[in-house]
Amino acid sequence: MTARLSDYDYALPRELIAQRPRERRQDSRMMVLRRAEQKIEHRQFRELKTFLQMGDLFVLNDTRVLAARRFSDDGAVEFLFLERLGRTRWRCMVNPGRKMRVGAMATIDDACLRVEQITTAGERVVSFDKDLDVYAGGLMPLPPYVNRPSEEADAARYQTVFAREPGAVAAPTAGLHFTSEILSQIPHAFVTLHVGPGTFLPVRSGDVAEHRMHAEHFSITSEAADKINNAQRVLAVGTTVVRVLETAALHSRLDAQTVGQAHRLPSAGAAPALQESQGVKSAGWRIKPLSGETDLFIYPPFTFQIVDALLTNFHLPRSTLLMLVSAFVGREFILRAYEEAVRNRYRFYSYGDCMLIL
Repeated sequence: MTARLSDYDYALPRELIAQRPRERRQDSRMMVLRRAEQKIEHRQFRELKTFLQMGDLFVLNDTRVLAARRFSDDGAVEFLFLERLGRTRWRCMVNPGRKMRVGAMATIDDACLRVEQITTAGERVVSFDKDLDVYAGGLMPLPPYVNRPSEEADAARYQTVFAREPGAVAAPTAGLHFTSEILSQIPHAFVTLHVGPGTFLPVRSGDVAEHRMHAEHFSITSEAADKINNAQRVLAVGTTVVRVLETAALHSRLDAQTVGQAHRLPSAGAAPALQESQGVKSAGWRIKPLSGETDLFIYPPFTFQIVDALLTNFHLPRSTLLMLVSAFVGREFILRAYEEAVRNRYRFYSYGDCMLIL
């Protein structure tokens, strides 16, 4: 069955794209989807603990967003610094790219940089004439659909309260709803996936299967693996956590000498296809402590081996995130839920409301 990009489209009024967070994190609305009954409920995020069952475990992504957005001293060029390659060398994205060809120069905090290389992905490798920690004076790299400059409040609000491992250039936004108090009320574990700019890249092929994800670094500690393996029900907080856990499951499947391959994953096999697009969890898989990179692309059909439930925000049309959620819920049900969210004026995307899928 061919997965078509047009199958993951929906109409969204621009005024429903949240431009700022709610005054309090816990005041987000929460749509609840019950897959077995195909029913939708309208609740509040602060009610999350009322959905707890014995043996539940919430798994969250503890990546920390870097203040990676910088401007040249003259304000003409915007940089998004992705990775430090050496004492004075960095990998970055620039806007507008036409100003920064190989050999082009700019200054940031009176440090001169020169473009050494343009990668096949259009990123730049630049070198400074002296050591400079670009993140020390940077701004939060807000998503492209937030149509305003970064503000002082974004330094805290575009960051989860449990962020501790620096490395992301985009927030794991399902975690933005949590307060320290709510987190203390639920059993939980942390994994790490450093969200890269690829999370915002559009799918350009009409055949979804031809799309390739950018690789992102992840890690699972032995403590987290033990908690996950002993949980009766694993509730992933965000699509990044889903990708980490299902990547680990696929590696475990390889260790068990699984054959066959479907969805692309570096150095790992993939889950067998389902008969339909609604996610079904297979039984008996245990994960191990693991770190590395994953470019796992989850779209219907996909067999989920670890994740039982999902807390997530509302995602862009035609995005890989919407495809992942469609694999978990079923495409028709998720699009019906999005239509209801629009009718009920939910707030969409990073600073928006959330959805609990059971």
